[in-house]
Amino acid sequence: MPTIAVEALVTATPVTSFGNAAIGQQVDRMVFRGGIAMTSPDDTFGGLSGLTMTGPNHQALFVTDRGNFVTGHLLYDDANALFGYIGVTVEPMRNSKGDVLPRQYAKDAESVDTIYRAGEPIGVRVGFEHLTRVADYTLTNGIPGGAAREVPIPDWLTDARTNETLESVCIAPPASPVAGSTLLIAEEMLDQADNHRAYLLGQNDKGELSYQNSPVVNPTECTFLPNGDLLVLERGISMLSFVMNLRRVPAAEVRAGNLMVGELLLTATGGSIDNMESLTVHTAPDGELRVLIGSDNNFNDWQRSLLLEFALVD
Repeated sequence: MPTIAVEALVTATPVTSFGNAAIGQQVDRMVFRGGIAMTSPDDTFGGLSGLTMTGPNHQALFVTDRGNFVTGHLLYDDANALFGYIGVTVEPMRNSKGDVLPRQYAKDAESVDTIYRAGEPIGVRVGFEHLTRVADYTLTNGIPGGAAREVPIPDWLTDARTNETLESVCIAPPASPVAGSTLLIAEEMLDQADNHRAYLLGQNDKGELSYQNSPVVNPTECTFLPNGDLLVLERGISMLSFVMNLRRVPAAEVRAGNLMVGELLLTATGGSIDNMESLTVHTAPDGELRVLIGSDNNFNDWQRSLLLEFALVD
């Protein structure tokens, strides 16, 4: 693993169908907009577990299972279809002392979201499992770095030490009733009603809530739409095949003390998907709001690093 930032050449192969749908066709409550399958000869590239946008020109940042930031720019063709990921750098995350994270137990980053101030991206917030914690990093020209700044989280999370703890971290936008609050959703930590435990970090909106449990799948990432609605990506395995769901929770339902129940927007299994773990929303070159869903190949040759793009039907 790198101890300084290194460049990585990423080859992107277009993904032009999703199940039986071609680009531009509807799948469930979404419209498929295309995607890419990414490969690289550099063995530092992979394990892409979380995704956020950090700057202009579609600057996209991933966090990885091995404690790295992967930063580059998404490319679009004349038909506004995703076809590349260029200018890619891989840089190790650091601890609060500014040192590279010392061992794999501390490196398992699973989620990331961008921190904005006055509408400008100024940092990223990263969620880790195994050594469960949340940390902030400063953005410089859209690239994160420097020493970590630890974010206080509930003891029931910090005391957990497995790879089934904190999978989802997302920050509520200005239009949300809990604007500026950070939502944490646990993967396999259930409450007394067998729903996924969750927590809101905020000044006025702090407190526990939960996310409805579903068979086979667990929540693996969240992101907010500009209007405050919450999207939750769910991932599981059934009959030796990956399963993916995308659900939408109304903005008013994201509040302390509540059970969040999501409306199903998209479901898939089989060859169209892989180990789907990352999720974000952004604006495409044509101005359309789009949802990006990415997969974590776990640095395995038999898995893929997919990045699929969708638009909401309504």
